[in-house]
Amino acid sequence: MDQSYPVDIEEVEYLRHGAKPFLARVFKPRGKGPFPAVAEAHGGAWCEGNRTNNDTINSAVAKGGVVVAALDFRNPPDATYPGSVADINYGIRWLKSEAARFNTKPEMVGSMGTSSGGHLVVLNGLKPDDPRYAAVPVPGARFDAHVPYVVALWPVICPLGRYRDRKAKPASEQVYQNRGGAVAMQEKYWLTEEAMGEGSPTLALERGDRVALPNILYLQNPIDQLHPRHLLDQFVANYRARGGNVEVVLFEGAAYDLVRTDPSSQSAKQAVAQIVEFIYAQAARNRRPV
Repeated sequence: MDQSYPVDIEEVEYLRHGAKPFLARVFKPRGKGPFPAVAEAHGGAWCEGNRTNNDTINSAVAKGGVVVAALDFRNPPDATYPGSVADINYGIRWLKSEAARFNTKPEMVGSMGTSSGGHLVVLNGLKPDDPRYAAVPVPGARFDAHVPYVVALWPVICPLGRYRDRKAKPASEQVYQNRGGAVAMQEKYWLTEEAMGEGSPTLALERGDRVALPNILYLQNPIDQLHPRHLLDQFVANYRARGGNVEVVLFEGAAYDLVRTDPSSQSAKQAVAQIVEFIYAQAARNRRPV
């Protein structure tokens, strides 16, 4: 989309577990609409981060005419797997139920995420009706968590594969962005290798699990060492073998996450334009006639 929209930001409590509120940071383009919308999940090795992590990505996508609801969700110690998947599942159903408030339509709602958040949105996209993931009811809502499309930016697409890849490296190479061991952080969230395998989109496809097949836009930098390229290739092959449509965008740049960290670069701008174009194309296919 060539048009750039002014964007308003609203902080909303979308979920509560006990006495603890969880907020959505909603980026709302100004305009007639209705706009397509995504529930967005941040990264942080399933253990860190919050709804503000991807502000640079989310604001840029919103300027393209997309409502972005960036979600806080449970991390350890509040919950281990599958708690955060359940919160993302809830967030999608919540966003659909609040579609009119945010100038969108339920059928135009998809999802987007980075790194471990990319994993969460792909896993929910494949298994939106899994009773563990759909366990948190949305009061008065009638929508499910099915999405027609998913935008996955450098996702940890196979937690077990990434875990074993990192574990095989020297301890000095296991650090996660200089904030701690990637291996330790995965163990903190997943607890067991069995859970990592069970929650792997790649392995779910190989096992023949019953899955939905939303259209996926998969973005990654070829220099990325945190998200091994062979796992991307394995997932794409498995997804296409099951009849799913996945479009791969390999963006260039000095940083694996330059779409977030260097938003003024030409490569980042091009990636954002591809994201917006993909979302609009998918939303157009699913929008119901008035």
